[in-house]
Amino acid sequence: MKPRERIAILDFGSQYSQLIARRVRENHVYSELLAPDTPAAQVSDSGVQGIILSGGPASVYDTGAPRCDPGIFELGVPVLGICYGMQIACETLGGQVDAGDTREYGRVRLRVTRPEGVLRHLPPETSVWMSHGDVVTRVSEAFESLAQTRACPFAAVRHRSRPVFGVQFHPEVTHTPLGRQIIRNFIYDICGCTGDWQVTNVIEGMVNDIRAQVGPDARVICGLSGGVDSGVVAALIHRAIGDRLTCIFVNNGLLRRNEERLVEATFRDHFGIPLRVVDACKRFLDALAGVTDPQEKRKIIGREFIEVFQHEARSIAGARFLAQGTIYPDVIESGHGPTGNAAVIKSHHNVGALPEKLGFELVEPLRMLFKDEVRLVGEALGMAEDIVWRHPFPGPGLAVRISGEVTPQRLELLRAADEIVLEELTAADWYRKVAQAFAVLVPVASVGVMGDGRSFEGQHMVVVRLVETADFMTADWVRIDYDVLAAMSNRIINEVAGVNRVTYDISSKPPATIEWE
Repeated sequence: MKPRERIAILDFGSQYSQLIARRVRENHVYSELLAPDTPAAQVSDSGVQGIILSGGPASVYDTGAPRCDPGIFELGVPVLGICYGMQIACETLGGQVDAGDTREYGRVRLRVTRPEGVLRHLPPETSVWMSHGDVVTRVSEAFESLAQTRACPFAAVRHRSRPVFGVQFHPEVTHTPLGRQIIRNFIYDICGCTGDWQVTNVIEGMVNDIRAQVGPDARVICGLSGGVDSGVVAALIHRAIGDRLTCIFVNNGLLRRNEERLVEATFRDHFGIPLRVVDACKRFLDALAGVTDPQEKRKIIGREFIEVFQHEARSIAGARFLAQGTIYPDVIESGHGPTGNAAVIKSHHNVGALPEKLGFELVEPLRMLFKDEVRLVGEALGMAEDIVWRHPFPGPGLAVRISGEVTPQRLELLRAADEIVLEELTAADWYRKVAQAFAVLVPVASVGVMGDGRSFEGQHMVVVRLVETADFMTADWVRIDYDVLAAMSNRIINEVAGVNRVTYDISSKPPATIEWE
């Protein structure tokens, strides 16, 4: 599919670049990420209706800082600069950027002095999310200020004669309540888009791409976890090449209770997809023995995952391709965006951890989609609701939900606590209201009371984490009924030996991540 309307996003390495793309797409306009120095002629030739300059970790006055082609501003195509992107636009067009006296991070009150352009329909004051140390200290006479904060006199600007706008804050994150209105203003009012893109329209295109990549004879193996991402990948590839797909489910000993049984029942029995189950529990747990560093855990799990697949693939004649459920948030958090400029937040075992001489060519049809888009594709493919809407589960499994060393005993404690959290959430009809729910095991001993005296049996604390999000790039903690939390806590303390304290995580993303490790 080649959509008629599209917005180009020049990616300066922001953690939110793909989130900007998601916000554009949810308005039914296709978006694509380009390198920041993409020539203006190339951008123009692609027929874009608008250009967004993303944020980024650099300072515009640093040597070697990423910059865009100044010709971008001569195309006559509307431009919206966000944070670093605004600073680049203002400096390129005659302004000045300096280190600010005060770093603005978090929610800040924005005073709108001119509700025009991208700020149309906004009230005189609103809350926005800031994350910057540099500020625009001077703009050319061609620019005018639209809004300001206490520390930032040019929090939003517009060019008087060109369709160039800038905002110092981040409208793409959920922490800016009216951010979606700002992006809609840019897409529809400024760029004149009408909205002609639907994620489900790309299914046949993805199927055809898979067929073209794999060819008429080769076989594909797919790492199946039971989650929506790998499940949708399996369904797409099975539609494309049928039984030339073999799914492999690796029981790494880091799974939730009854996970293996659920995967077998769903994909082998229901969908009829060829499935092999590999018991590698001892292998993974032996490799993780004594390891406490979160990144090291992920690297070990990724390495073992790859080696298990290599070994299993030797028995599958003609297997040349490895399919994975890699999605956009995985890519950006691993620092593997289109420019490679983004900082690494955490390593994903299915992104960048594959050695160059793996022996397989990767098939990643979901790499440019967000979680909610993947769910829409799954529904369109006819997948069962309980699979499509299943909460995400990390590739490294429970290893990244156990703080410290991973042992069989700690795994059993966490499985029991996690099962209780999900059971109580489902019983209270909150499961579909929550994007992700899980328990974390923290090796913190605390005193408790049992009977008439003090007890020191609690060697672990359980943290309950519930988040709400549309895209998993930003998230907020769930304001759930206290009665539900109370039921979880009471059951965990009474039913999970070794735990006498349960806490609730009320941190948002950013600055925290959804997973603890």
